[in-house]
Amino acid sequence: MLDHFRPFSQPELDFVSTFKMGELAVDPGTTVLAEGTRAAHLYTVLDGWGFRYKTLEDGRRQILNFLMPGDLVGLQGSLMGEMQHSVEALSPMSLCVFERTRLHEIFENYSDLAYDLTWIASREERILDENLLSIGRRTALERAAYLLVFLYQRGRAVRLFGGANNIVTITQQHVADTLGLSIVHTNKTLRKLAQRGLVRWAERGYEVLDEEALMEIAHFEGYKEKRRPFI
Repeated sequence: MLDHFRPFSQPELDFVSTFKMGELAVDPGTTVLAEGTRAAHLYTVLDGWGFRYKTLEDGRRQILNFLMPGDLVGLQGSLMGEMQHSVEALSPMSLCVFERTRLHEIFENYSDLAYDLTWIASREERILDENLLSIGRRTALERAAYLLVFLYQRGRAVRLFGGANNIVTITQQHVADTLGLSIVHTNKTLRKLAQRGLVRWAERGYEVLDEEALMEIAHFEGYKEKRRPFI
């Protein structure tokens, strides 16, 4: 019912209601999808958040993107066969479960929903483009500022925090694995932002204190997504 998402037409709602197999609750740290496996299901995040990542043989991890309410999980496995990344829950998550083998019905019978799937995939590419820009061209301080304000703005748009709680529940290790920096370098960089009064780190995550200043440091115009689709 969030204004952030476009409404369903009644035929779309009827189809999605039959497409849906049920709901799945997962605990923090749970691997929802594993790289190299063939997933039987697709998921939409209903509540909570997680992240997509890849690992090297020696265990080094690169976080690719973060998943929030409304995001589709497992589309790559449905179209390409094996999953090329893993998905882990950062918080308690509630997932809507869909049968992967019925995905073709969307393209055959529901053109607006098929467009929505294309939009979702394009949006993922746009986010990855910005992350690549950070790793390739932004300084460590700019990378950190971008990530912190981007996650905060995305989470606020889907009411991820709830009430007056604006804590983004993420560890500095997650930040390091996203930015491609060592944990020591990440800690020093985040401390600089905190010393400037832009963020405050707590035991469970961080709180944004000066949104505009973080955007200025990152050369980022802000998260400006209007009404978006979801399945």
